[in-house]
Amino acid sequence: MKTGRPLVLLYIHDEESPGLRARGGASKWWLGKSLAEHGRHIEKAGGRLTIRTGAAKDVLNDLISETGATAIFWNRRYGGPERTLDTDLKANLKQDNIDVMTFNGRLLTEPWDITTGSGTPYKVFTPYWKAMKAAYRAPDALPAPKSLSGPDIESVTVEDLGLHPTHPDWSGGLEETWSPGEAGAIERLSDFLEGPINTYADDRNRPDLEDGTSRLSPHLHFGEIGPTQIWRAVQHGISTGKFDESNAMVFLSELVWREFSYVLLYYNPDLATENYNSDFDALPWRKDSDAAKAWSDGKTGYPIVDAGMRQLWHTGYMHNRVRMIVASFLTKHLLQPWQVGEDWFWDTLVDADQAANPASWQWTAGSGADAAPYFRVFNPITQGQKFDPNGTYVRRWCPELSDLPDKHLHTPWEADSATLKKAGITLGKTYPKPIVDHPTARQRALDAYDTLKEKRNAA
Repeated sequence: MKTGRPLVLLYIHDEESPGLRARGGASKWWLGKSLAEHGRHIEKAGGRLTIRTGAAKDVLNDLISETGATAIFWNRRYGGPERTLDTDLKANLKQDNIDVMTFNGRLLTEPWDITTGSGTPYKVFTPYWKAMKAAYRAPDALPAPKSLSGPDIESVTVEDLGLHPTHPDWSGGLEETWSPGEAGAIERLSDFLEGPINTYADDRNRPDLEDGTSRLSPHLHFGEIGPTQIWRAVQHGISTGKFDESNAMVFLSELVWREFSYVLLYYNPDLATENYNSDFDALPWRKDSDAAKAWSDGKTGYPIVDAGMRQLWHTGYMHNRVRMIVASFLTKHLLQPWQVGEDWFWDTLVDADQAANPASWQWTAGSGADAAPYFRVFNPITQGQKFDPNGTYVRRWCPELSDLPDKHLHTPWEADSATLKKAGITLGKTYPKPIVDHPTARQRALDAYDTLKEKRNAA
């Protein structure tokens, strides 16, 4: 805007450049809605969103030829393939005398900004969080442009990108749940700051509560709101006494976990495919496609696990506490590689993030940075009883269990035949029997993880 020159506001839908990971189905759905909303927002200010498809290098070269553009601006990307592409792109454009400027539009700080006393990247979250709190100060907000103008050039439509699912259209639950776009993001933040933030430390673990978490993750992922906006709003609430500081800081620590995930991705580009801790390359994972399918379908026989997987399929989202439970169940009860779960989440989550998704999966599996200890195996029974004590969450997503009394809701296999009959449940037919026995599966996981210690000791 400061140049005073006409602007081409460009989105490049690049599915051709080498190395880029294809978006999952839920992410595509959100992208389509977000682009359409963004385009309408730009049009209200007199501008136009130009959409082109193809490799970024080719698209930009074409546009430079068409418009005589002399400067290009973009926000930085942090995945390995993206960084390689953008570095080459910047070098080639500069050789052609194009002014190129890139910015941080995704994170509070760059991945290389917050380092240890020795100048190395942090590998443990808590000291990183402490360093971020001490170092970061949110810059002042800039006003949104009131008027935009630029050349009317060729553009495809959002519909042309084929982002909306068809044959079948499975997006009904997503449509009911979300409002993609900047306005939806601001409303979501406002609702959260009006009350839920003050009980966040406890309520964030309760999937039975409608507003225990902020649900801002997909808006953050798609850039509809920035982490700096959130940080600024929360810190203002703390300084004015509107927010309980301890709860608000727990919330900000979750925002910084996202930052930490990008540090891990930046220095470990293969985070989504390779063990951060290479010792785990020797873990004896099991090959069991039937078990993995029962997990992804929400048919494991463990109600809190099944409820989470069904919430994911219907809404493109899963409560954070339940994400940890289902991830632990897949990697430890079923001994399936964490990459199986990461890939499923990548396809089905609207907030599927190239840093936070693999970092969190590796944390649960034990192979990641600052990971959960290998001997921590979430008990899906006690987790359900503790965090869904009245069964609200399970009854919503596993309605076939609705008539079970609370006593047996998280352990339907322990109910006697009369109780099951009264609730209209036939185990193995209307609801699955547990696909593994918890104590047996837990011990099997511990035995498998113990082999890593034995190999380390032998080495």
